[in-house]
Amino acid sequence: HSHVSAIVTTAGGVEEDLIKCLAPTYLSSFSADGADLRGKGMNRVGNLVVPNSNYCAFEDWVVPILDAMLAEQESSRKTAKSDRDRLVWTPSTVISRLGAEIADESSILYWAHRNSIPIFCPALTDGSLGDMLYFHSFRSSPAVLDISITRDIRKLNDIAINAKRAGMIILGGGLVKHHIANACLMRNGAESAVFVNTAQEFDGSDAGARPDEAVSWGKIKVGGESVKVSGFLCSFGDVREWTNGYGGVGVCGGYGCLSTYRGSYVCEGWAEGRGLSGTVPPI
Repeated sequence: HSHVSAIVTTAGGVEEDLIKCLAPTYLSSFSADGADLRGKGMNRVGNLVVPNSNYCAFEDWVVPILDAMLAEQESSRKTAKSDRDRLVWTPSTVISRLGAEIADESSILYWAHRNSIPIFCPALTDGSLGDMLYFHSFRSSPAVLDISITRDIRKLNDIAINAKRAGMIILGGGLVKHHIANACLMRNGAESAVFVNTAQEFDGSDAGARPDEAVSWGKIKVGGESVKVSGFLCSFGDVREWTNGYGGVGVCGGYGCLSTYRGSYVCEGWAEGRGLSGTVPPI
């Protein structure tokens, strides 16, 4: 609905969105035995399992893209008239490129790219994508694909500062919650906020903090509208439906900020909608 201005997610949120376009993830159990899964080449994510072969497929897909991005970077260094003109990759531009390359309508990255919505990921290397970048640095040595986080923090904070009105919809916690909230601090607080997670305040984490703590920091305006919903995201139905009903998601041109996290996928109803199988493979 043209309400989304920005999304913040984790490396897992980025790579799992891509991997599920290449190969299926399977519904399992939170109590599945780790040693047994390890011996069968299965990796547990909550109540899902991801075969090792999925990551092989991801590597086969992403490495040629990294090669092309490095070639474009090095070409720009030779042809740019000044440092200001040369190509500098950032996490958000890397993610946009991956969304363009996957060209799959079941991908969030694809639709964000299609609609020019930046997806920010300050911890882009914290997952399989980081492994791919590490391996690629040996493949490409002495050249290396440089990715600047400084340009992205400038871009995200400027979106928040320049918005006529800012709101936050935070699905999950940790890095994605704080990164969005801190951007809104730059504008002396968001006008509205919705937090949805299972974390408790007594554990001392940012994830567990109530909205009132963010008010004390200037991340939510004094007198702003805010609420914390304590519960598992998927208990409330399809996130795509209720966020659109809210009036928009994302740090938006006047509406709000959506941060997603990979735990959003651990739900039978939504998992199937995200291209995940509803049964456990015979392992």
